[in-house]
Amino acid sequence: MLERIARLAIAAPGKVLMVAGLLAVLLGIFGVPVADKLSPSGFQDPTAESSRAARLLTEKFGQGNVPLVIVVTAPDRYDSPRTVVVVTGILDQLNKSGKVAGVTSAWTTPQPANAALLSADQRSGLIVTGIVGDEARQQAYTKEITEAIVGDRNGVQVLAGGAAMVNLQVTEQSKRDLLVLEAIVVPLSFLVLIWVFGGLFAAALPVGVGVLAILGSLAVLRAVTSFTDVSIFALNLTTAMGLALAIDYTLLMVSRYRDELAEGAGREQALVTTMRTAGRTVLFSAVIVALCMAVLVLFPMNFLRSFAYAGVATVAFAALAAVLVTPAAIVLLGDRLNSLDVRRAIRRMLGRPEPVPKPVEQQFWYRSTKFVMRRAVPIGLAVVALLAVLGAPFFGVKPGFPDDRVLPKSASAHQVGDMLRADFAIDSDSEVPIVIPDSAGLDRAAIDRYAAALSAVSEVNSVSAPSGTFIGGRLAGPPLAATGEAAGATLLTVGTSLPLFSDSSETQLTRLHEVPTPGGRDVEFGGLAQTNRDSVAAITSRLPLVLSLMAAIMLVLLFLLTGSVVLPLKALILNMLSLSAAFGAIVWVFQDGHLGALGTTATGTLVANMPVLLFCVAFGLSMDYEVFLVSRIREFWLASPQTSADNDESVALGLAHTGRVITAAALIMAISFAALIAAQVALMRLFGTGLTLAILMDATLVRVVLVPVFMHAMGKWNWWAPAPLVRLHRVLGISESGAARPAKAGG
Repeated sequence: MLERIARLAIAAPGKVLMVAGLLAVLLGIFGVPVADKLSPSGFQDPTAESSRAARLLTEKFGQGNVPLVIVVTAPDRYDSPRTVVVVTGILDQLNKSGKVAGVTSAWTTPQPANAALLSADQRSGLIVTGIVGDEARQQAYTKEITEAIVGDRNGVQVLAGGAAMVNLQVTEQSKRDLLVLEAIVVPLSFLVLIWVFGGLFAAALPVGVGVLAILGSLAVLRAVTSFTDVSIFALNLTTAMGLALAIDYTLLMVSRYRDELAEGAGREQALVTTMRTAGRTVLFSAVIVALCMAVLVLFPMNFLRSFAYAGVATVAFAALAAVLVTPAAIVLLGDRLNSLDVRRAIRRMLGRPEPVPKPVEQQFWYRSTKFVMRRAVPIGLAVVALLAVLGAPFFGVKPGFPDDRVLPKSASAHQVGDMLRADFAIDSDSEVPIVIPDSAGLDRAAIDRYAAALSAVSEVNSVSAPSGTFIGGRLAGPPLAATGEAAGATLLTVGTSLPLFSDSSETQLTRLHEVPTPGGRDVEFGGLAQTNRDSVAAITSRLPLVLSLMAAIMLVLLFLLTGSVVLPLKALILNMLSLSAAFGAIVWVFQDGHLGALGTTATGTLVANMPVLLFCVAFGLSMDYEVFLVSRIREFWLASPQTSADNDESVALGLAHTGRVITAAALIMAISFAALIAAQVALMRLFGTGLTLAILMDATLVRVVLVPVFMHAMGKWNWWAPAPLVRLHRVLGISESGAARPAKAGG
């Protein structure tokens, strides 16, 4: 197949590129508007207890799908005449809008029940409501409502927050971040490409392939939105990963083509050989990366599933664009592939001579690999110890759930959240709503006894039940929060003084679950604490299956590539080691707050979805470089007498031919993901930091140091497999079309 593609490129390169250009236009027209159809949420398990409770709150108690919290701050007191006038106008707008449900405020709730809706200094009060409709309408409604009421109104300050505002501001900020990402990645990557590829035309080729990959994946995401929710954060992965993989694949193919020309092959033969070898490596690598991303679909959260859709689509389009567009562009450009060489112009300006090709044995990558293998034990132990120390902080990871603090402090939702945590007696985010779905026939006294028992749990401030508010096991007054009975269901609201996601909060939630329910009826717990517990459970329950599948995919496919059972195990161990260091870094920075949390707000927790996402993406991408390197090492091994000395020589030659490509590709990929650090949404900043560190460590410490150390230590055993598997590999294995030729000068 790959040879036929090469022949097609040779016969009609212009037509191939014309079809690719037309396809890019069509994909762009369909896919670019996808940003308006994506969701900022999807972090929770839709089948979990907390999700069932949320649906009951909406369906039976009319609380709206997502809360909108409006803080009204007066220059003097919350009940001053001009403040009351402003609040009356806001309440009138909300009630007439038809876009909210269940409006509650400090001005309409009787005393002393309104105390929970007032700040400590009595200057600020809350208006709490819920936005109705599906997710797309919710954001439009939130924007329409808040734009009409927020700001300075006759000296009274009005701010909007709550989950509805968080969702809206995350969506809008993510769109702005995407523009910043593109503004950083494209020019920086192009500059590096000019230096790596030499000619301007050659440097422009991977950018074109990347654009096609990105547009294709956007089109797929838009198609997916027709039957399920897709997270808006998937856009960032699509842009960064699409360009990075396109550059990886194109760089590998162009470098191999140039190697073939340097070894004396004609242009057509060089292209055919490139497609048989580098093209095969690209497709093989893409299959591994795509499968590693695809396992994310096994998690129930739409956030993680979205990255599966985006990742598989991006990898597929990047690989297909690389093997279809690159050979056609090489043929069409001909000698111009190396024209407009900026490096040559700079050397002339500096008066430096043209570099003289060196024998492979004198090149940096060959000599450095030999140096590492001569001192394998001390160097290998030092690097392993370094990675283990860097990964140690991950043992202290504390799972949490994203809230307003994922936004920058300038966002109104973040400001409102800070006010609720600091100035109000009860933070609605820490409340635990408990729904009795079927309370028909229950004695009111039984419900009151349940509420009293809940209020007796340590550190529970109050429990609001239909009969009133219970504190310390006794009825203390009228309800303090949304509660009541509706459609045969009963709602109780537990207020707590404990910080969310802390060990004490988890213990309290467990004790609340242990309280016997009235009449033995089923109850559903909601709130962020329960949502976080459900999310962690959904991840941990599926993690063994996901990790096992990823390991199996990698072991099987690398066996088909190498015919060895040792090299796949080596790849698995080294990948885990390098990823542990990246995980330790994100815990140390973003959870524990070191280095100023890189400008984000450290909450003492790490969003439970992020380590899983980071692992799957980084594991897949690290396999990219594993395939690049091992496939070339195997070429030289197959062409050798296959002694222990030949094993070391094959490793050195493999790195000599791919070390520069892997390093350059890793640098450009790191630029793509490091640009995410400029994002104002904390989740993407964490994601970008983790992936950048994982890629750089993998391409340097692992590929350049630990792979030679391991393969030197194992010698001929690197290529061992049991006899039955050897016979299986002869039938099913993926092999080169021809043996590798010995390296020549400048190879």
